[in-house]
Amino acid sequence: MLYWLLAPFIDDTPLRLINYLAFRGAGAAVTAVLLSFLVGPPIIRRLAAMRVQQGVREGTPESHRVKAMTPTMGGLILLTAGIVPALLWTRLDNPYVIVALVVTVWMGGIGFLDDYLKLRQQREGHANIAGLVERYKLAGQISIGLLVGLLLWKVPLSALPGASTSVPFFKYILIVPALPVLEWLYVLWVTFILTGVSNSVNLTDGLDGLAAGLSAIALVTFGLFAYLMGRVDASAYLQLFYLPGAGELAVFCLALAGACTGFLWFNAHPAQVFMGDTGALALGGALGAIAILLKSEFLLLFIGGVFAAETASVILQKAVFKYRRRRFGMDHARAHRVFLRAPLHHHFELKGWKESQVVVRFWILGILCAFVALTTLKLR
Repeated sequence: MLYWLLAPFIDDTPLRLINYLAFRGAGAAVTAVLLSFLVGPPIIRRLAAMRVQQGVREGTPESHRVKAMTPTMGGLILLTAGIVPALLWTRLDNPYVIVALVVTVWMGGIGFLDDYLKLRQQREGHANIAGLVERYKLAGQISIGLLVGLLLWKVPLSALPGASTSVPFFKYILIVPALPVLEWLYVLWVTFILTGVSNSVNLTDGLDGLAAGLSAIALVTFGLFAYLMGRVDASAYLQLFYLPGAGELAVFCLALAGACTGFLWFNAHPAQVFMGDTGALALGGALGAIAILLKSEFLLLFIGGVFAAETASVILQKAVFKYRRRRFGMDHARAHRVFLRAPLHHHFELKGWKESQVVVRFWILGILCAFVALTTLKLR
């Protein structure tokens, strides 16, 4: 928006800096942090006054009992502080930004509805506070995945085939369906990525600051890839696929990363507010959309390595438990779990790690994963 507003006045003035992605990215990040500081306190006070609390789940470590009164739905801070700077600093005629914004808001809306229904069920005294019915939540995630998949398949945003994705560590290699009749599989692939990543971030959001910190790391890393892939010279030098206009995603990434950083001010241990599904699903949707738009879905395994590990721990825990229950009985299955508790961060809590230790160590692992992803720029 600022790009359009200032366009008539930028010639031969300092305002011409608005033409540079790096300047607008920095502006978006700083604006997001400051906006978080501005809107955070009143939103937290309002949530606390409304008693918007998620309670504590059965089986949660005892150290979490004190969090029962902490307000949730703090994703409203994240969305406000992330979306507003993105609208201000990106070019809103850019299709990459439009798709990323729509997915982020859509997923955030699903999360908000889930959080709201949990609050209402809690106030009505329901014994089982489940929020949005799982199949309806999944239907919302799948619907946006199908919509985005169809759009990118039928209306490619670059010269690359719409139904394609790149492979890390290899130069100019695309995975495309073997036959045109199979291109519809790409729609399912996009749906799987958006649904999987949004739920993965949601699973990771179990400790103060964990999901916000890891998301900020991942967003900054994806922002760098977007910047490089949107430049003719950099993409040619690094032998990346050139995606005209994708550089605007770098500004979007930095806006959300700034929002995550500002949110950490209130979400760091001991947290004043939790992001809830409102924030977690929005961040996961944004990460998934960015990876899809950059044709870099497989990079999620590196950039989002901790998210992947958290999700894998839940899948493995459930699969092994069901197998052992069927083979050896319930008592054996309960006594021989793979992890003390899934997701993985709770396992380490029950092993004796303090919450702050788990969070910081997982952040370190997230940074290491980001560095591994960056090595793919040269190791080709």
